[in-house]
Amino acid sequence: MITSRPAVGVDPPGARRNEWILVVFTGTTNSADAVARIALPLLAAQISRSPITVTAVAALMSLPWLVAALHIGVVVDRMDRRTLMMGAETARLLAIGVVLVSLLAGGPALPLIYLAALVLGLADVVAGIAGVSIVPSAVPRHRWETANSRITALEYLFNGFVGQPIGGFLVAIGFVLALSVSGIAYAVGAALLLLLIGNFKVAAPETARRSVNADIREGVSFLWSHRLLRTMALLIAIMAGCWAAWLALIPVYAVGGPLGLDERQYGFMLTCLGAGGIIGTTVVGRVNRWIGRRWSMFTDIIGAFALVATPALLPAQPSSAWPIGAAAFVAGVGGTMWTVNSRFITQSLVPADMLGRYSAASRLVAWGMTPIAAMLAGVLAQAFSYRVAFGTFAVLCALLIYPFFKVLTPAQMAEVDAVTAAAASPAAEQPADDEDDLPEPADSAGSR
Repeated sequence: MITSRPAVGVDPPGARRNEWILVVFTGTTNSADAVARIALPLLAAQISRSPITVTAVAALMSLPWLVAALHIGVVVDRMDRRTLMMGAETARLLAIGVVLVSLLAGGPALPLIYLAALVLGLADVVAGIAGVSIVPSAVPRHRWETANSRITALEYLFNGFVGQPIGGFLVAIGFVLALSVSGIAYAVGAALLLLLIGNFKVAAPETARRSVNADIREGVSFLWSHRLLRTMALLIAIMAGCWAAWLALIPVYAVGGPLGLDERQYGFMLTCLGAGGIIGTTVVGRVNRWIGRRWSMFTDIIGAFALVATPALLPAQPSSAWPIGAAAFVAGVGGTMWTVNSRFITQSLVPADMLGRYSAASRLVAWGMTPIAAMLAGVLAQAFSYRVAFGTFAVLCALLIYPFFKVLTPAQMAEVDAVTAAAASPAAEQPADDEDDLPEPADSAGSR
């Protein structure tokens, strides 16, 4: 029998502190990443003007997501997640520090830059998977949506909207300053994690520990066997492909291509995309309460479709930049609203001891589609036309409508709320000082 229940809004000790630490950590680390992503390729370009030499730096920073994510997911499920995040920050700091010291000593060699890029890429995978997985153990359930919104906003802000201009500005002043700022930011990020309160290690299984490959298979099997989570992963893979196709084509289509824009007008379109993403994270909670989580997530399909359909349907002339920019804004809004909601659903439905493996598998699905879509878009544009390339991805995106409504039903959204309600019940039986207060779950039409 439930004998006591705290007032809604009373958080356990350290809950709000943990939330803000994770938010500030995200901003600090992503700003450092943004500077490093600008500085290292440009530093390589000082040594060699070969396009392959320079692009190899960016490739090495992205490669770990494709080749190591599943194994790192196992590690995240076996170890203390805060310790892993601190280790990732320390590795980033050391990588930047070594490059900085070599720069002061006369200039780093290309192999050293490549090694630093690879270390930064591996650390990004560790921090990314552990960062998503640590939220349920650091933040009360009724604060997950808010925490995810703020974290997503800063990821989006510093990964492109603000991070690239900051990185470019610092590099313009000097590589030493840029790398120093990046290193200091990583050090601050590691220090922030020391302030987290709680236990962030998943309980060890009662059975004997299995091999890494067996754990990977279990994580992939869990993703594939859960109808809702499997469908979400496949939907986001196609939508990520639409984004990748647009980002691959729009520079050559807009500037010096059929659209005939100058750099200022092109920058306007990218600004619309970034602004939409930031707006999406600020309104997602209200939109969820207004129309429900299901319809909130559907805006991502609308946005992704508009993103690629607009340049396919409109004439290739400068005046089309305005509707293309508007479509990019809608895509940005939908993209971040999907991210916030999908993280909440994942954290609600995936067991704590499998969050690392699940996050790795689902991200790998999306990441795997990105280079394929970018290459396919280029081939279609070269062989036929830009309109055919954009239009092909618009058709693919339109085909997502049926599986979305077939699988992401009100009943499935209610399942997420039911998990929240079930988690609240045991807490309600604890003394008021020891329990999380959880709001009553919303109905499926207006779920959180």
